[in-house]
Amino acid sequence: MNIATLWILIGIVLILSELLATSVVAVFLGIAAIVVGLLLHLGVIESYSMQFLIFGVLSLVLLFSVRGHFKRWFVGFTADTNEQPSRFSEDIGSRVTVHTDFAQGAGRVLLNGVQWDAESSDALKAGDVAWVVANHGIKLTVTATKPNS
Repeated sequence: MNIATLWILIGIVLILSELLATSVVAVFLGIAAIVVGLLLHLGVIESYSMQFLIFGVLSLVLLFSVRGHFKRWFVGFTADTNEQPSRFSEDIGSRVTVHTDFAQGAGRVLLNGVQWDAESSDALKAGDVAWVVANHGIKLTVTATKPNS
Protein backbone atom coordinates (compact mmCIF):
# COMPACT_ATOMS: atom_id res chain seq x y z
CA MET A 1 0.00 0.00 0.00
CA ASN A 2 1.45 3.35 -0.96
CA ILE A 3 1.40 6.53 1.13
CA ALA A 4 -1.29 8.22 -1.02
CA THR A 5 -3.69 5.33 -0.43
CA LEU A 6 -2.91 5.42 3.29
CA TRP A 7 -3.76 9.14 3.47
CA ILE A 8 -7.05 8.52 1.63
CA LEU A 9 -7.97 5.60 3.91
CA ILE A 10 -7.17 7.66 7.00
CA GLY A 11 -9.40 10.41 5.61
CA ILE A 12 -12.28 8.01 5.04
CA VAL A 13 -11.92 6.56 8.55
CA LEU A 14 -11.91 10.08 10.05
CA ILE A 15 -15.04 11.05 8.13
CA LEU A 16 -16.81 7.84 9.17
CA SER A 17 -15.75 8.38 12.79
CA GLU A 18 -17.73 11.61 12.73
CA LEU A 19 -20.88 9.48 12.77
CA LEU A 20 -19.94 8.41 16.29
CA ALA A 21 -18.38 11.63 17.59
CA THR A 22 -20.68 14.33 16.12
CA SER A 23 -18.21 17.01 17.16
CA VAL A 24 -17.85 18.07 13.51
CA VAL A 25 -14.06 18.04 13.69
CA ALA A 26 -13.04 14.65 12.31
CA VAL A 27 -14.84 15.24 9.03
CA PHE A 28 -12.58 18.21 8.23
CA LEU A 29 -9.47 16.30 9.24
CA GLY A 30 -10.69 13.53 6.96
CA ILE A 31 -11.24 15.89 4.05
CA ALA A 32 -7.74 17.33 4.54
CA ALA A 33 -6.25 13.81 4.62
CA ILE A 34 -8.05 12.86 1.41
CA VAL A 35 -6.82 16.04 -0.30
CA VAL A 36 -3.23 15.27 0.78
CA GLY A 37 -3.63 11.72 -0.51
CA LEU A 38 -4.90 12.94 -3.87
CA LEU A 39 -2.14 15.56 -4.18
CA LEU A 40 0.41 12.88 -3.34
CA HIS A 41 -1.11 10.49 -5.89
CA LEU A 42 -1.03 13.18 -8.59
CA GLY A 43 2.62 13.91 -7.82
CA VAL A 44 2.00 17.50 -6.73
CA ILE A 45 3.72 16.88 -3.38
CA GLU A 46 6.30 14.30 -2.36
CA SER A 47 8.09 15.16 0.89
CA TYR A 48 6.72 14.11 4.27
CA SER A 49 7.12 17.61 5.63
CA MET A 50 4.98 19.05 2.82
CA GLN A 51 2.34 16.34 3.39
CA PHE A 52 2.02 17.22 7.07
CA LEU A 53 2.18 20.95 6.40
CA ILE A 54 -0.65 20.82 3.86
CA PHE A 55 -2.65 18.50 6.11
CA GLY A 56 -2.27 20.81 9.12
CA VAL A 57 -2.95 24.06 7.29
CA LEU A 58 -5.91 22.68 5.34
CA SER A 59 -7.39 21.12 8.51
CA LEU A 60 -7.18 24.42 10.38
CA VAL A 61 -8.58 26.44 7.48
CA LEU A 62 -11.53 24.07 7.12
CA LEU A 63 -12.16 23.95 10.87
CA PHE A 64 -12.20 27.70 11.34
CA SER A 65 -13.90 28.75 8.13
CA VAL A 66 -16.48 26.04 7.44
CA ARG A 67 -17.16 24.20 10.71
CA GLY A 68 -19.80 26.64 11.97
CA HIS A 69 -21.88 26.22 8.83
CA PHE A 70 -21.60 22.43 8.79
CA LYS A 71 -22.18 21.98 12.52
CA ARG A 72 -25.75 23.15 12.12
CA TRP A 73 -26.34 20.38 9.56
CA PHE A 74 -24.69 17.61 11.56
CA VAL A 75 -25.80 18.51 15.07
CA GLY A 76 -28.93 20.56 14.43
CA PHE A 77 -29.83 23.80 16.10
CA THR A 78 -32.40 25.26 18.40
CA ALA A 79 -34.63 27.82 16.83
CA ASP A 80 -34.96 31.20 18.47
CA THR A 81 -38.35 31.92 19.97
CA ASN A 82 -39.01 34.37 17.15
CA GLU A 83 -38.39 31.66 14.54
CA GLN A 84 -40.53 28.85 15.96
CA PRO A 85 -42.34 29.53 19.19
CA SER A 86 -42.78 26.50 21.42
CA ARG A 87 -46.20 24.89 21.23
CA PHE A 88 -45.67 22.32 23.98
CA SER A 89 -47.85 24.23 26.44
CA GLU A 90 -50.81 23.86 24.07
CA ASP A 91 -50.63 20.07 24.50
CA ILE A 92 -51.17 20.17 28.27
CA GLY A 93 -54.65 18.86 28.94
CA SER A 94 -54.83 17.12 25.55
CA ARG A 95 -56.34 13.69 25.26
CA VAL A 96 -53.97 10.96 24.08
CA THR A 97 -54.31 7.29 23.24
CA VAL A 98 -51.92 4.87 24.91
CA HIS A 99 -50.00 3.11 22.15
CA THR A 100 -47.95 0.64 24.21
CA ASP A 101 -48.46 -0.71 27.71
CA PHE A 102 -46.64 1.27 30.39
CA ALA A 103 -43.91 -0.79 32.03
CA GLN A 104 -42.26 0.66 35.14
CA GLY A 105 -43.97 3.99 34.51
CA ALA A 106 -42.85 4.39 30.88
CA GLY A 107 -44.65 3.81 27.60
CA ARG A 108 -45.72 5.42 24.34
CA VAL A 109 -48.77 7.50 23.56
CA LEU A 110 -50.31 8.91 20.38
CA LEU A 111 -50.82 12.69 20.31
CA ASN A 112 -51.94 14.49 17.14
CA GLY A 113 -51.04 11.43 15.05
CA VAL A 114 -47.47 11.23 16.41
CA GLN A 115 -46.06 8.69 18.87
CA TRP A 116 -44.40 10.16 21.96
CA ASP A 117 -42.42 8.66 24.82
CA ALA A 118 -44.40 9.16 27.98
CA GLU A 119 -44.26 8.51 31.69
CA SER A 120 -47.07 7.97 34.14
CA SER A 121 -47.60 6.78 37.68
CA ASP A 122 -50.85 5.13 36.50
CA ALA A 123 -51.00 1.59 35.13
CA LEU A 124 -51.91 2.28 31.51
CA LYS A 125 -52.52 -0.33 28.81
CA ALA A 126 -52.52 -0.03 25.02
CA GLY A 127 -55.80 1.50 23.84
CA ASP A 128 -56.48 3.37 27.10
CA VAL A 129 -57.21 7.07 27.05
CA ALA A 130 -54.97 9.41 29.04
CA TRP A 131 -54.37 13.15 29.37
CA VAL A 132 -51.17 15.16 29.11
CA VAL A 133 -50.30 16.92 32.37
CA ALA A 134 -46.72 18.02 31.60
CA ASN A 135 -43.82 17.62 29.23
CA HIS A 136 -40.11 17.35 29.80
CA GLY A 137 -38.36 17.99 26.51
CA ILE A 138 -39.73 15.36 24.18
CA LYS A 139 -41.21 13.15 26.91
CA LEU A 140 -44.80 13.66 28.02
CA THR A 141 -46.20 13.04 31.48
CA VAL A 142 -49.70 11.60 31.29
CA THR A 143 -52.40 10.54 33.71
CA ALA A 144 -55.45 8.29 33.46
CA THR A 145 -57.74 10.90 35.02
CA LYS A 146 -58.76 14.03 33.21
CA PRO A 147 -57.22 17.07 34.90
CA ASN A 148 -59.52 19.89 36.02
CA SER A 149 -59.63 22.67 33.48
